[in-house]
Order: sequence, then structure tokens, then C-alpha cells
Amino acid sequence: MRGEIIAIGNELTSGRIVNTTSGFAAHHLFEAGFDIYAMHTIGDTPTLIGEALKRALGRVDFVLVTGGLGPTDDDLTTEAVSEALNRPTMPNLDLLYQIRSHLQAVSGPVVSPLEKLAWLPQGAETLTPNSKMSGFQLIHDDKPIFFLPGVPYQMQTLLIEQVLPRLADWYKDRLLTVFQRVYKIFGKSEMEINKETKGLKLGEVVEIGYYPVFPDVHLSITVRGSDPVAMQNIFTETCDIVEEKMNQFIYAKDEENMESVVGTLLQQQGQQLTVAESCTGGLISHLLTSVAGSSSYYLGGVVSYANSMKTSLLGVPDSLLQEYGAVSREAAGAMAAGMRKRSAAHIALSVTGIAGPDGGSQEKPVGTVFVGIATGEAVQTHRFLFSGTRYEIQRLTAQTALDLLRRYLLR
Repeated sequence: MRGEIIAIGNELTSGRIVNTTSGFAAHHLFEAGFDIYAMHTIGDTPTLIGEALKRALGRVDFVLVTGGLGPTDDDLTTEAVSEALNRPTMPNLDLLYQIRSHLQAVSGPVVSPLEKLAWLPQGAETLTPNSKMSGFQLIHDDKPIFFLPGVPYQMQTLLIEQVLPRLADWYKDRLLTVFQRVYKIFGKSEMEINKETKGLKLGEVVEIGYYPVFPDVHLSITVRGSDPVAMQNIFTETCDIVEEKMNQFIYAKDEENMESVVGTLLQQQGQQLTVAESCTGGLISHLLTSVAGSSSYYLGGVVSYANSMKTSLLGVPDSLLQEYGAVSREAAGAMAAGMRKRSAAHIALSVTGIAGPDGGSQEKPVGTVFVGIATGEAVQTHRFLFSGTRYEIQRLTAQTALDLLRRYLLR
């Protein structure tokens, strides 16, 4: 079953607000077994709204429209639909009663623009008549059309609670069973991953995709078909094949991320971690503490940006900094060792580097980064040369440091 998504609003076409609702809808509709033929973003222009809707109805099985349902003068979706489909607007008496009762309760009898919400195209059915969220359904030419508010939270709620169940019932004998997994890979390019998986013998119903999602590359596996048991078997077999081939490069799957994977490993092994950061300015600590329960394994960190902080808080000898510089293998090792000693943590991680855009030299260009790991066994240091903007270098540094820690914990 194919659908089309139309997002309406001048705030979207002007770029003032990012259209997140269409992506949310497409993701959940795809997981529910539907294909999305096209997605459009158009302004609050009645003729465009009508044209887009009639064109969609001519080529897909259902349409989802978001935005333009509010009470203000620039909310024109309902009027445009009425004109395009030749369905005069009529008052929904239940909605009108609720609106007027609410207005009388808060301010006494008054005529309000809110009453506009009760005027719907002929044949429209409200999705949630007893809630304060506008949204309705039309059946036109035996095809369902759903009109949802543009407010992301309201749209998402109605999609999950109303649209998906209605579509599932409408097309219950024609839905596909969908199995999907996303593998997250760090340290390999999209082309390298494509080359690694190109020769794999996968079934005809298997869809494989490669998506750069900085700083990672996501490898998606999708299996869809009408036979749930057969699709489940093919999906399991495909995942086993991909994992065997890409095992050393895959660090997470689906909703997992680097910081949650590292946190799980630390927790499982009963290890506690501290971090000494310079060029990342606390980014690694931010990532680690974004995971719920991180207090059980993460003790804390020090952002030692200036040399004076490296010496006073981490015990890095001033003579070492004078001889080798703050951006050096020696400084990274001393930062990690000093952090571990002063915190009594099992493991200490350190980073120091030149994030740019200034500060580089011929010997140490912008993007030069050193990562240190201090454990009860030894102190290891690693040198990297990254490229990109200041933020990209900082983000790559943080991800690389956590990945080195992950690999150490999996040794």
C-alpha cells in the first residue's frame, strides 16, 4: 500500500521551522508496512494545497496532510480541501458545542476565531472529538485522507493513536510484514562498507542501505513481505551474515549509540571511568552523562584547557609541557595517568589536540589529536589527524576516544 505525505505551512517553506513531522510520519508508516510514494512541503496557498491533494489521490492509496488546521487567517488547509474536493464546509455540532462551552467557562459568551476549528469539509470525521487537538479524516474516492495539526507533538500523538490503527484496519489484508535493523559503524567510509558487503549473498526481498550520519555510517537491513514467518527467517539469516562480515566495525545497532555501548560495557565489568579533556571542552563528559544510569560507572571529568589547569589539576609536569607541548603524545599520556591517579578510577581517558580553525603548524596541523588511556596495566596513547570544521574535529575526537575505550573493554 502506497501513501503520500503533504506538509503545509509558510514557516516550513521559508526555512523558519524545520519540517520534522514528515520524517516522523514516513518512518512509522514504513515500519507499519506502508510505502511512501512522495513527500511534499508547500506553503499556505489554497491552489497549491488543492493541486497537491488531487494529484496525490490520483496515484496513491492514502494521503496524510499536516499543518494549516489552526484558527488563524493563514490556516487555509480546510478551506482549500473543501474547494478542491467540492465538499462544502459544515459545522461539526459536537466540536462547536465544546468550543463554545469552553469559551463561556473561561470568559463568558464570546464569538471566537476558535469556532473556525468546528467547520469541516462535508463528510469529515474528527479523529479525537473530545480532545483539544484538531484532526479529521475524509474518505474520498474510496481512499482515506488524514488531516493532522502541524504542531509536532500533536501530530505524532494522532499518527500513533489514530492514523496507524485506522490504516491497519482499512488495509488489514494487504499489509506487508516489516523487519528492519540499523547497524552503526565508525571508522569506515560509506564506500568501504559498500565494498565489504557487495559480495554477500542476500535474498531478493532484502534491502540494504548505506547512510552517512556524522560521525558514523549507518548500514540498514530491511526485509518486507506478506509471509511473516518466512520474512522473520530471512531477516535473521541476513543479520547473521552481515554481522559475521562486519563484526569488527559494527559498534551498535538500532537505538544504541557509542556512549550507551561504552556505558554498558563499563557497568558489566564493574569498571569506573574518569575523563581529562582539552580540545573537546567537555563533550566526552556530556555524551557519557547523557545516558541514564551513568553515575554508576562515570565518576567525572576535568576540562583542562589551559596548561595551568593540566599541571594543577592533573599533575602534568610543566617541564613536559615545555619540552613536548600540550598537544603531544607525552601530554596525553600524562593527562590520563594523572586523572586516573587523582580520581582512583579504574580507567582514565584523555584527549588533547588542535580543533582549529587556527593554532596549527607544519609539524602539528589543525586536526592533530592525541588520545590517552590509562589503566591498571599501562598507559596507551594514539595519534590522529582529523579534518573538518571545529565542531566536526571535536566530535570525531570524542567518538574516537570512546571507540578506543570500547575496543579496550572488548579486548
